[in-house]
Amino acid sequence: MWTATNNMTDQTGKTVIVTGANAGIGFETALALYKAGAHVVLACRNQDNAAHTAVRITESEGKGTLETALLDLGSLAAVEAFAETFKKQHSELHVLINNAGVMIPPASRTADGYELQFGVNFIGHFALTGHLYPLLKATAGARIVTLSSMAYLRGSIDFDNLKSEQSYDAMREYSQSKLANLLFSIELQRRIVAVGDDVRSIAAQPGANKTALSRHMNPDEFNAAVARIGELMEPWQGALPSLYAAVSDEVTAGALYGPDQDGGYRGYPAQAEIAPNALDEVVARRLWDVAETATGIHFPA
Repeated sequence: MWTATNNMTDQTGKTVIVTGANAGIGFETALALYKAGAHVVLACRNQDNAAHTAVRITESEGKGTLETALLDLGSLAAVEAFAETFKKQHSELHVLINNAGVMIPPASRTADGYELQFGVNFIGHFALTGHLYPLLKATAGARIVTLSSMAYLRGSIDFDNLKSEQSYDAMREYSQSKLANLLFSIELQRRIVAVGDDVRSIAAQPGANKTALSRHMNPDEFNAAVARIGELMEPWQGALPSLYAAVSDEVTAGALYGPDQDGGYRGYPAQAEIAPNALDEVVARRLWDVAETATGIHFPA
């Protein structure tokens, strides 16, 4: 049973970016890494929230250091600005944790015209990873941890509706975005292997947790979901798969890690079986082409 309290190794000297670090699983991920000695960059959409989070974290017992940064994953220009500033200020990046996400909001689009969940959860993180990849490549043993969700199991990529051109269904689009993240993580590892870089791409999914991610659900929807999937875990436990993927010597590149009980909804980190819809290499390559066209970024190279 792997936990951050009992199994986290010393992370002193490592620089880690956690997107969406101001709440929920992102907060717990950043907190655990700070306690273990890492320099943690709290990359958040709201600067005030990031500053407040830094205060909360430094009030805990920890030996790391913190940095706050503004990152709006819903704007490709903002993603590039964050990455360029980071690269000017840092010579290494040991771990990038693509954690931030939005779940079942009212129909809306990113600044670049993509359906919000697909644009923030996937396109924004693809762009961020691409901009930072040269720094990751230059850092020995670097890792890229990308968060998916059990919702990926119900997902499919509708290449004709990525900007809600035809219709919008909040949960369908959320499932699509989380499948896209898993396809991306696996395809990225294939491409890393092809060029021979010393970087590992690893996916994580947190199971079912008590976080504000469900804030757009009405009470009836929320209660029905809990009745279907069972008891929700506390965020610290949901953060464990991300932390395990980020620091454990036992992880396999290109794999997915999640809770080991109740079909992946609860428990402690373990390698998970990946469903066929996330292993489709034809879909993964087409999705990669879409992301390259959207962002203008080509990596690894």
